[in-house]
Amino acid sequence: MLLPQTKEREYRFKLALRMGLPIFALIIAFVSYFLVGNYRTLETTFFVETLLLLVFSIYFIFYLIYNGFDVKITDDVSKTFSREYLHNYLEEMLQKNEEYTLILISIKNLSDINTQYGIKNGDKVLEQVAEWIGKYFLSKNIENFPLGHIKGGDFIIGLKGLKNKYSTILDLMCLKMSELKIDNIEVKTSGSLCDTSYSHDLNYMIENLFELQEEKKHSKEETSNGSMNPNELESLVVHAIDNRAIVIMSQNVYRDDGVVFKECYIKLKSSNSSMLYPKTYLKTIKKLGLNIKYDLMILEEIITHVKDEKEIVYCLNISPTSLRNDFFLLSIKELLKSTTIKIMFILSEQEYFSHTSKYNSIIKLLKTMDILICITRLGSMHSSFLYLRELNIDIVRFDTYYSHYTKLKKSQSVVNGFNIMAHDKGVKTWIKNIEEEETLALVKSLKIDYIQGKYLSNLEKIYEN
Repeated sequence: MLLPQTKEREYRFKLALRMGLPIFALIIAFVSYFLVGNYRTLETTFFVETLLLLVFSIYFIFYLIYNGFDVKITDDVSKTFSREYLHNYLEEMLQKNEEYTLILISIKNLSDINTQYGIKNGDKVLEQVAEWIGKYFLSKNIENFPLGHIKGGDFIIGLKGLKNKYSTILDLMCLKMSELKIDNIEVKTSGSLCDTSYSHDLNYMIENLFELQEEKKHSKEETSNGSMNPNELESLVVHAIDNRAIVIMSQNVYRDDGVVFKECYIKLKSSNSSMLYPKTYLKTIKKLGLNIKYDLMILEEIITHVKDEKEIVYCLNISPTSLRNDFFLLSIKELLKSTTIKIMFILSEQEYFSHTSKYNSIIKLLKTMDILICITRLGSMHSSFLYLRELNIDIVRFDTYYSHYTKLKKSQSVVNGFNIMAHDKGVKTWIKNIEEEETLALVKSLKIDYIQGKYLSNLEKIYEN
């Protein structure tokens, strides 16, 4: 048992003892007084029963007091429902109400507030934001609703009815909160909502709220990613992987008007014959822990079904977590023994993996297998820039943000800087999604090595099962 747990048990026992002592003293005083006047007329069984009753009373009182500390309704900092109590409360509400909505309100800069102004001010911001939320909903004649602090700067609100009833209220609230300041501390917030038309499972609903928040960071457009029931999506993904029900497409990548690479795109075929696209199924694969199984399956199918063309490299997206797994590395080594096909792994990682020496040793091993390594989304994610700086990779690919003519024209100096940096390190550069002649001309003027897009070639099917 950890020291905090030991100290917690000691504190509870001492507090329970202090609370119970007056009660025990009264019981003992009453029994003593009764015995003084009547001990000669009492039978032995009375003394035995009294002793047993006293022992069980003491135990029962201690048990109630001690275990009463386990029930914690409010969070110490925000004064809202605690995470555990909120979860139980919302589970009960979902069982009682066919139509129910959850709203997530996040303080996006809480970490910065804690760093710049101190944790005490961060705690104050949490409490006052919760109070502000309560007053706002009260002004909309919505009261007695559950509000809980689940982690960091995240609050969950539960409301009866479907989300179309509250979407305007949420939009207006986020707009008002954009001007919120607490003791001259600027508070940045965002919100998302999900209802029981998505799922009746509380955990799925909360996960969807965070996914919607994440999508808002990268796109202002509303996505339809969460329209499918998560239970159904999971079963469709597992079925497709188990049955290797996939479609493999490819698109040519050019250098000096010659094809050098073919990037592979994967779709899963569901049991109801509909197609599942990576944007929909990759999060589910990660959640179910199927990354390695999926990546190995795709690699096996590509090796089995693509043409072995000289000087053509087949590129596929691989999860970085798979790449850092020993079993995966051993498996691909065995797979590549039986083929002469050239492979490139494309890696994209939101969070920076700081053990770059280990990463470089893995890349070194992959190069002994003639596998090329490309880091994608350069110019968008800080991890891509750090990997360009620190890893012994072969290629970097610019984020698709720079594939539009106006944005590329505006960011020429940025792209050119990255291009020079990559070339100085002996790393080639690559840009995709080129769809216009003027964009192609601009890309060529920037001396980017590899070019890809619909303007140059369309997708072609390699294999379908």
